Amino acid sequence: MTVLGTRALNRATLARQLLLDHADVPVLDAVAHLCGLQAQEPQEPFVGLWSRLRAFDPAVLSDLLIRRSVVRTHLMRRTVHLLTAGDVLAWRARHDTMLRRRVLGTYRRELDGVDLDKLAAAGRVVMADGEPRSMAELTRALAGRWPAPGPRALGEMLVAALVPMAQLPPRGLWRTRAGVRNVLLSSWLGRDIDPPAPEGSDPVGQALVRRYLAAFGPATSADLRAWCGLAGLPAAVSAMRGELVTFRDERGRELLDLPDAPRPDPGTPAPVRFLPAFDNALLGYHDRARIVDDAHRGLSVAGARVVLVDGRVAATWTVEAGTVVVTPLRRFSRADRAAVAEQGQALASFLSGDDGHRVRIAASP
Repeated sequence: MTVLGTRALNRATLARQLLLDHADVPVLDAVAHLCGLQAQEPQEPFVGLWSRLRAFDPAVLSDLLIRRSVVRTHLMRRTVHLLTAGDVLAWRARHDTMLRRRVLGTYRRELDGVDLDKLAAAGRVVMADGEPRSMAELTRALAGRWPAPGPRALGEMLVAALVPMAQLPPRGLWRTRAGVRNVLLSSWLGRDIDPPAPEGSDPVGQALVRRYLAAFGPATSADLRAWCGLAGLPAAVSAMRGELVTFRDERGRELLDLPDAPRPDPGTPAPVRFLPAFDNALLGYHDRARIVDDAHRGLSVAGARVVLVDGRVAATWTVEAGTVVVTPLRRFSRADRAAVAEQGQALASFLSGDDGHRVRIAASP
């Protein structure tokens, strides 16, 4: 079986994640291809798409949110994602059990004895009037019936798990700060989520495997689970073995992939890319060694914004007083420093609306 080294996996990841070349695809198609973008920090998806698309206009993404073509909601790993409306409707039911278990994993003691089905029904009744509500407003409406759990546990279970919700604009619009206001997903999108598949079949699970591999492959089953949080996909993988190809990584683990998906030559040049906090390219794997050294793995879950040099995490970045500040994690060559400065200036211009292009690169360690 063919062995794919770390650099080969890196270049495949960059190609699938639209980070090897700026893609000429519509914004909606990019969001779909990427299986959504993690979005608990509302402005970060704009940087993620700017890094991936040619001539990205942030107003287009804002318009897609306003027109309900993309939606902010809890889904993979119980985190807020920005997804196409079609994907949310198709995938939400398949994630229900995982979402409940993840909230219970945090609030099991507080929610002990609470009938979750009754809580869900009561939450839907409150939200049925179509009025957007914060989590606190929703829990206040139900606190009289469930006073023991406390508002945080009750609210997290309702909003992130039991009742499919959408976070409404202006939350998530470009250069806009706004609190979270929730509404029923079915009310916002005009129809109910797709029902669960009949027992013994898993078409959504198989679709998730295909879509994940198209955007993240080649990858292990553990990577797939780390991305979506679902425990029940081995059966889906087994059912579609005939349409997949397999490789091994350098540690002998099986890698799954689609036959015709891009696997560039490991020597393919990789341009500098600035990634937002919690970017897909890092969080989409259990083993992130293809893109970040183990010594810096914690950056991906700490919300650090990172810079890719030659395809790997080589620095972090922040914005201070309108200046993009880059902090290297290793020594930069003169060519690396020039390429990071050039791309940092472009990012500063994007973030400021062409009013500035200041970048500062700190000394190498």
